[in-house]
Amino acid sequence: MDKFTTLTGVAAPMRITNVDTDRIIPKQYLKTIKRTGLGKGLFAEMRYNDDGSENPDFILNRPAYRSAKVLVAGDNFGCGSSREHAPWALADFGIRCVISTSFADIFFNNCAKNGILAIVVSADDLEKLFDDAERGANATVTIDLESQTIKGPDGGTLHFDIDAGRKESLLNGLDEIGLTLMRAPKIDAYEEKLAARGFA
Repeated sequence: MDKFTTLTGVAAPMRITNVDTDRIIPKQYLKTIKRTGLGKGLFAEMRYNDDGSENPDFILNRPAYRSAKVLVAGDNFGCGSSREHAPWALADFGIRCVISTSFADIFFNNCAKNGILAIVVSADDLEKLFDDAERGANATVTIDLESQTIKGPDGGTLHFDIDAGRKESLLNGLDEIGLTLMRAPKIDAYEEKLAARGFA
């Protein structure tokens, strides 16, 4: 997966709580196991009208947010079913970071496995980020994973916490398979010891 080091981009505000994975990527888009092409289905039931035309009121359809890289979201984002298609759809659309006060555990872990940084902040800090994000095209933020900071359009900086292992994996672009391959020499040495003892 792609490394996550520093990200600068427009932040889109989504002041909705309890956004579940079915809302992130509706069930009709789950027929594929490919990680590409799902961006068109991201938030489909909110993005499109019944006739397939775009809903101009939906945040990601507004000109200022069409290329958003960061999503500032309400509490309990990613709840519901465990579908990994949800982070796939976000990434395919171009969103590499989601910020909220809380996430569903499975969605939170699936984000990290797919190169998306999910950041948990306090309610006060989230409100500041909503204020920044509501500036439209001027809602540019910079997220520095190494220093664990979010810099707003006016230069104000917020600090966030992250598990050390998750941080290391994202910085190096390593999913679970990549982490296992890094340990291949130790695994091989262990297998050789077993073989020498007649357990092969």
